[in-house]
Amino acid sequence: MSARFILLADDDVDDQMLFQDAVEEIEEDIRIRTVYSGEQLMRLLTKPDAMLPDLIFLDLNMPMKNGHECLEEIRTNDKLKHIPVAIFSTSMSQGDVDRTLLNGANVYIRKPSNFNKLKEVISTVVNMEWKYPFVLPSKDIFLINF
Repeated sequence: MSARFILLADDDVDDQMLFQDAVEEIEEDIRIRTVYSGEQLMRLLTKPDAMLPDLIFLDLNMPMKNGHECLEEIRTNDKLKHIPVAIFSTSMSQGDVDRTLLNGANVYIRKPSNFNKLKEVISTVVNMEWKYPFVLPSKDIFLINF
């Protein structure tokens, strides 16, 4: 089996580095690429020759184009709508959780505050069995809050 390809969209450089360190510790079979904004994410995904990721971790609060806007674009693009999207945010606003659920995110993760929990949550999400077409999950399995 070839390496899985994960794309992380997060404008926080420290969060990106922690995420990359966690991925390296949990599994060597994962290739990761990071982008700093929603605009950069969508430019990368919509390039004609884009190598599409197996999974996107998407922060909600990014400059220029936020995670909500990106999620809506991904779910309405025939080329992209099959890609699992894990919302990865510090926000636990019920409005954010509800909006991302309704707009087609597969899982909502509150960013953990310690490294071991970060490794655990990434491992859990990476090893989920994603099916397409996606079925709207129930809230109790949608929200991962460590």
